Amino acid sequence: MATIKFLLQSQSDNSPIYLRLSINRANSIKRKIGLFINSDDWSKSTGYPKQNTPDNKNLTTDLKDLESKILKNFNVAYGNGIEINGEWLSNKIDLYFERISEATNQSELVTDIIKDITDNANVRENSKGGVGLSKSRIDSLKNMSRLFKEFQGKNNYKVKDLNKKVFEEFKVWLLNKRNYSNTYAFKKLSDLKGVCKEARSKGIETSAELTDIKTRQLSAYEDDMDVIYLTIEEIEKIEKAKLLNEAHINARKWLILACYTRQRGGDLIKITSDNFKRTNNKEAIELIQQKTGTKVEIPILPKVREIYDNGLPYKVSGQKLNKYFKEIGAIAEINTPVMGRIIEASENKKEKKKRGVKKVRPKYKYISSHIGRRTFCTLHYGELPTPIIMRVSGHKKESTFLTYINKDDDKHIDAFLEYYKNQELKKKKEHRLSIVGDAKKKNA
Repeated sequence: MATIKFLLQSQSDNSPIYLRLSINRANSIKRKIGLFINSDDWSKSTGYPKQNTPDNKNLTTDLKDLESKILKNFNVAYGNGIEINGEWLSNKIDLYFERISEATNQSELVTDIIKDITDNANVRENSKGGVGLSKSRIDSLKNMSRLFKEFQGKNNYKVKDLNKKVFEEFKVWLLNKRNYSNTYAFKKLSDLKGVCKEARSKGIETSAELTDIKTRQLSAYEDDMDVIYLTIEEIEKIEKAKLLNEAHINARKWLILACYTRQRGGDLIKITSDNFKRTNNKEAIELIQQKTGTKVEIPILPKVREIYDNGLPYKVSGQKLNKYFKEIGAIAEINTPVMGRIIEASENKKEKKKRGVKKVRPKYKYISSHIGRRTFCTLHYGELPTPIIMRVSGHKKESTFLTYINKDDDKHIDAFLEYYKNQELKKKKEHRLSIVGDAKKKNA
């Protein structure tokens, strides 16, 4: 005869409660039930909470009811030859606590839905019309799940619980408790709403307020922050800088390549001689971008050709590369003061977590593998047609491209100037005609 026992496996003030289903002496299954208790309030002899508070008494009632329901389900399943395993037990526990919908047999918990998305990322349709989510997208969702778990604590929110109030609380928590930037916080809110829509598409109940919850995407750079890139003069200073360290000399090649290929760090350090191709009598660097899965052809510019002819740099981890870039920038005295954000330890010694701190610093402190992307776009903007640059940068909309390099679309200025220029020419023409007309009258 099957038996059930509840137990703890830790001695903390927030210990998870486990349910152990013993089918026979040789076969038992153990799973967390999703509830927690202070270990000091637990009785090892009874396998239930001590009856010292009303909350503990209520918890004991719930556990005994859960035990009864699991045993009842076990008898039905066992009698029908259904396999009793860990997945079966977890399913019955979740059904009891209404964490999954009995109609769809899917978990309604926010964190479980995120996990389902990331677990099946390879077969999901993406925004590019293909199949499979990018690694950066998966990492972003996993990070959002980690943050949401921290935010919800013991609440175990279901999707239907995420109304305007909870979204607002999550936003305030991200901004005030975790001190994240507006950009990052709103991105996580947008991701969370996307998770809710995913659940709704699967028939899981969501909040009636979901449609009215507004999220927005903010520019990665705020109005009072500079878009950080290297000028031609600064690149020349870096090229001429006296470097004695072999690691710095190697990293300088990567930095110049970054500025003249506009590739992200992960794609940049994967460039080898095999990526240099010749097709239709044209030479280009061909690669598939890690973030987007897009195949790109990058023109081999003179600086790139020079590095290729003299020997491509050896591969270095992205973390080391960013460290070397800053050291090279300091040696080359790239000291222009710029406003930016850098992750720093909190000034509060009790606060161990690091935060993005925005202030004016010398430019070299911001040099990383990403600076090459903005440098490439900014150096060529105005010198080449914008659509041509966008073919290499990968931007689909000109408005997005201009925001990326912090340039305003000033076509309206040209239109106004052209209009008033024509008005002025029109007035001058009318004035000349008037003078000629007056002269004719006098001569008559």
